[in-house]
Amino acid sequence: MSKVTLKNINKIYENGFQAVYDFNLEIADEEFVVFVGPSGCGKSTTLRMVAGLEEITSGELYIGDTLVNDVEPKNRDIAMVFQNYALYPHMTVKDNMSYALKVARVPKAEIDQKVQAAAKILGLEDYLDNKPKELSGGQRQRVALGRAIVRNPKVFLMDEPLSNLDAKLRVQMRAEIIKLHENLKTTFIYVTHDQTEAMPMGDRIVIMKDGYIQQVDKPDAVYFKPYNLFVAGFIGSPQMNFIDGQVSLVNEKYQIDILGQSLPIPADKGKILEKNGYLDKDIIMGIRPEHIYASDRPTNMPLEGRVDFLELLGSEHHVHLMVNDQEIVARINSDVLVEREKLLEVFIDPDKIHFFDPETELNVSLE
Repeated sequence: MSKVTLKNINKIYENGFQAVYDFNLEIADEEFVVFVGPSGCGKSTTLRMVAGLEEITSGELYIGDTLVNDVEPKNRDIAMVFQNYALYPHMTVKDNMSYALKVARVPKAEIDQKVQAAAKILGLEDYLDNKPKELSGGQRQRVALGRAIVRNPKVFLMDEPLSNLDAKLRVQMRAEIIKLHENLKTTFIYVTHDQTEAMPMGDRIVIMKDGYIQQVDKPDAVYFKPYNLFVAGFIGSPQMNFIDGQVSLVNEKYQIDILGQSLPIPADKGKILEKNGYLDKDIIMGIRPEHIYASDRPTNMPLEGRVDFLELLGSEHHVHLMVNDQEIVARINSDVLVEREKLLEVFIDPDKIHFFDPETELNVSLE
């Protein structure tokens, strides 16, 4: 069993700074979990505590059924892949991949077999005699992965492993890591600050902010049912639009007053808000750019704004509209004619809107 369990994990440094607060999570055997959040949120610190590279201030960490708080990193049966590859420059690819096995006095025949097997998986068979300086960035990262694979660990830990690669290579390596996880059938914990990397990779995503877990869920649940304002804004690109307003009930129909207009909202969402006591109170409406359209659809909510800025991205445009001095971003198909400084009428999909409490920042439109 290679499940990983973190119970009430805290990390406080000697200067009093607390990097991680009451981190609770159970990662199942063979699960791929991604820690994601902005710089300084505590994701890498948590990963390093799992690895044994950071001391746990309080709480319990289990790998399988074994408490490992005081177990040395080399005895935890984990392998870690770093951002900077951490390869020995004077060694060949083969020697880099086999080094840990040689130190552990594994028989030479077994080492050769494991290195060849890993090289085949990673497409490195023709580069085993090369030095790291003779390889591309993507090939170096494959060597770092290969060094981890040959150890056959219970848990793979990856700390921003693709951040030094260019955009095209990052996409390629993401796919390779997903396939690697499927082939190896072991537990992966992956850290990234890039939500576009986290979404396609993880079985579950752990979103962190200021040392606290904000939400743990499957990628689609995090996207469509964000727990709070931070998650809603962090996941998705461009980020969700947030508009201050008030919800009211007029002639037995629910509406929201935003940007000088009264727009209808679905009865099911209105009933949830009424039940939670949000009628005639300040509230924050959230709507993702892809749920704002430039063509009318039945029951959609119209807004008119001036096109302030336009990002042309091939199949779509990111249109920045100014509506009553507030910027709203919409993702519009490129076949729609949009001109800067011109007025554009857009329509909000009412079934896709979210509502957040201005004080608690919680999503109050979830059942």
